Amino acid sequence: MFDLIRPFLFAIDPERAHRLTVAALRVRSGDHAQAEDDSLAVTVAGLRFPNPLGMAAGFDKDAQVAGQLYSLGFGFVEVGSITPLPQAGNPRPRLFRLVEDQAVINRMGFNNAGSQVAAARISRLRQRGLPGPLGINIGANKDSCDRIDDYRRMAQVMAPLADYLAINISSPNTPGLRALQDESALISVLDAVDEGCGGHAVPVFLKVAPDLQPADVDSIARIALDRGLDALIVANTTVARPPLRSRQGGEAGGLSGAPLKELSLACLRDFRRATGGAIPLIGVGGIGSAADAWERIRAGASLVQLYSALVYGGPGLPRRILRDLKQLMRRDGFSRVAEAVGTE
Repeated sequence: MFDLIRPFLFAIDPERAHRLTVAALRVRSGDHAQAEDDSLAVTVAGLRFPNPLGMAAGFDKDAQVAGQLYSLGFGFVEVGSITPLPQAGNPRPRLFRLVEDQAVINRMGFNNAGSQVAAARISRLRQRGLPGPLGINIGANKDSCDRIDDYRRMAQVMAPLADYLAINISSPNTPGLRALQDESALISVLDAVDEGCGGHAVPVFLKVAPDLQPADVDSIARIALDRGLDALIVANTTVARPPLRSRQGGEAGGLSGAPLKELSLACLRDFRRATGGAIPLIGVGGIGSAADAWERIRAGASLVQLYSALVYGGPGLPRRILRDLKQLMRRDGFSRVAEAVGTE
C-alpha cells in the first residue's frame, strides 16, 4: 500500500503529508498486541522492552497515535517533545524532504498542543494498556521566562504517566536551548526534574546533540554518572551539513536521516568511552536498516530509535528491521540481542 501512495505523499507539502499519516494511523485497529520474541527483549532502567527498536520523539508530538505505533512493530514509543504551554512553533515552511539524500531537515520549534492536552490523551491510553514502554519527551516553551522551571513543571505533570522521561535540551530549533547542555545549566535542569518528579520513581533519560566537542561529552558523561541518570539518548538532529545532493540541503534547521549516520555513530562511541559502559545508551540518528541498528548495538546501544527512515521506508520498515536483526544476531553467534551490546 505504501508503494502505491508514496508518490502522492511526496507530491504534497511534507508537513501536510505528516498530518495525513497521523490521521491514517488514528483509524487503525485498536489491537496493539504483538508476538514477543525473547531473543529480542532488552531490559533498560528496570523496564522490559519487547524489542530494541523504538519510535523516536518528533513523530507523535501530541500523543495522538502512540498506541497504534506499537502495532507497526516498535518495542517502545517516545512521544513529544511536549512543552508546558501550547505553542505554534516556527513559521512555515519548516519541514523539508531531501529525497536524494534520504534525509529530512526540520525547524519545527516544539510545535505542540501543550502538556494538559497530551496528559489527558496519555491517561486514556494508559487505561487501555500498552505492549511496551512509553517515553515522554519534555521540553521548554520558546518564550518562557524560566526554562529550567518548565522542566520541573513538565516532570510534575508527566512523571506519573511515563515509563521514562526524556529530557530534550538538544533541539537546535529553539534558540538558546542547547546552552542547557553546559555543565551548570544541565545540573540545574536535572535538579528541577528531580523536584518535579517528587515521589514518582520514573527513569530519566537525557537526549544529547551530536555536535558536541570532546570536552562537552566528558562533562555530560561525568554529570550523568554522578547523578545516576538512567540512560543517554544519542543523538538529536545536527546543525552540521555534510555534503548533500538535494537543492534544499541549505535550509536552516536540524538535519536527520541517512547523512546523520556517521556523526551519530561516532557520538555514540564517544559516550560509550566516556561512560565506560556504566550508563545504557540509546542510539538514534541515521538508522534505516537492520545493519544500521546492529552497528549501533555492537557499538554500545542497548536500544535504538528511528523516525526519518520511516518517511522513505514506510510503515513496514520496523518489522523488516526486526526480521533482519534476528538474522544478523544469529549470523554473529548471539542468542539474544542484549548479549551483543558493546561488543564491536
